[in-house]
Amino acid sequence: MRAKAAKRTVTRNKPPRRSAPAAKAGAGADFCAAAREALKRGEPDAISDRKLQDIMTAAVKVYAAKVERRGHDVAPFPPHSVTATETVVTACGLIRAADLNMFDVAIWFHRPPGID
Repeated sequence: MRAKAAKRTVTRNKPPRRSAPAAKAGAGADFCAAAREALKRGEPDAISDRKLQDIMTAAVKVYAAKVERRGHDVAPFPPHSVTATETVVTACGLIRAADLNMFDVAIWFHRPPGID
């Protein structure tokens, strides 16, 4: 009697499937690592303006939505992770990009969350 040949199952090595949020988290982590390396080398222009705009736009929109929902207890970054100069330079850039002036900012600065 002849033994039956065992069926071979061919599998290809595929990377594990990641859900959309995990993939996005990976992209964010990749950007952060690239940004840290570019800054360490003293080459901030290694990050394209377009990529930076995409990241900043998404971060600002999510941050604003969280503040609107939860109030001002949402920290935009961990304590001592950016300098005062970096904070003010970025805040001024955001103010100019939104075509605001300091009077507009003063009105919004003490605005309670949830009021449009």
